[in-house]
Amino acid sequence: MAINATFLTDGEAGQALKVANQLAEFISAAKSSLHIAIYDFRLKEPETHDPVINALIERANAGVSVQIVYYQGRPVKATHNDQEPAVVEMDMDQFVEVGGDPAPAAIGDFLANPPKNIQVKGILGSKLMHNKYIVRDIHTGNGAVWTGSTNFTDDAWSFQENNILLVESPELCLFYETDFQELWVKGNIRSTGVGDTGTVNVGQIAVDYGFSPGEGKTIDHLIASLISSARRRIKVSSMVVTSHAILGALDDAIRSEQVKDFNGIYDATQMNHTVKLWQKSPKNEGIVSTFQEVASHLVGKHSKPYSPTSKHDFMHNKVVVCDDAVVTGSFNFSHNATLNSENMLILHSKNLADQYAAYIDQLTEHYGKSVRK
Repeated sequence: MAINATFLTDGEAGQALKVANQLAEFISAAKSSLHIAIYDFRLKEPETHDPVINALIERANAGVSVQIVYYQGRPVKATHNDQEPAVVEMDMDQFVEVGGDPAPAAIGDFLANPPKNIQVKGILGSKLMHNKYIVRDIHTGNGAVWTGSTNFTDDAWSFQENNILLVESPELCLFYETDFQELWVKGNIRSTGVGDTGTVNVGQIAVDYGFSPGEGKTIDHLIASLISSARRRIKVSSMVVTSHAILGALDDAIRSEQVKDFNGIYDATQMNHTVKLWQKSPKNEGIVSTFQEVASHLVGKHSKPYSPTSKHDFMHNKVVVCDDAVVTGSFNFSHNATLNSENMLILHSKNLADQYAAYIDQLTEHYGKSVRK
């Protein structure tokens, strides 16, 4: 059993092809089942599309059960001619409201017209089915999970800071499979994730897991508690940081000089817009002040302002390193994440924590001077 992390950066030559081949290799190893929960699956370039899609088709034709749930968008009211579009394209305010990720404006051709041996189900909702995971070969010794922050899109693999985590663990697969089956059977995210928290051992590594919305508040407080317990280092790489609990824990750590090694990165474009929305109400004065204090110790990536058709080059990680533990997954550090369908892992491993810490240091050095407290 093993855990392997892959780290993505904006503009690295050949990166998208490497990810496509890595994903195709993971898919091709399946013997019995591939259950995929993916927020956004739109590969357009042949070098990314072909390896992944061909691997899925080949496995399905070989008898592997291939099922995919994806986020179809927000439900909308019928138009005047009673034709109802599948999704509503978001503006910047809506983008921030749902937690800083663009709702797909249209699904790719593969999901719209899947091969006969591949089952696909779209999930509509005002809250997001925001997962990015694959459960491979449940109930077998080949069981493994592909997870992290990375959508299956060309922009995600080419222009965004993201991480991918491969975990070989039949035991962890059981809990991801529970979440997948809830999504597949219900066709929505309501009541999914309830009671789905716990710990498994992957070799010598303890891995805590959690799924929202059922355990969204629990995950939020687990992350805040982990930050509060750190004594040596805290390193953040998160697209948005709007959770009051997490911001409060980071602010306390800074003010009390809780650790000597404190730094990180966030997406400044997205957070600047969020702060402008907060500032419209006097009741948000406290949280604005808290964020500004925390942000003064972090580096911001100035990504392209969001539009449905723009290049999506967000700093897209959802990671924090606290001493020798790593939080990662699809769970943004936001209140909205507690209401979405998300997954989160905490890896208690010095080796993995060192890898993630080095990655965050690399990003902070690239985007601005790393701040040490």
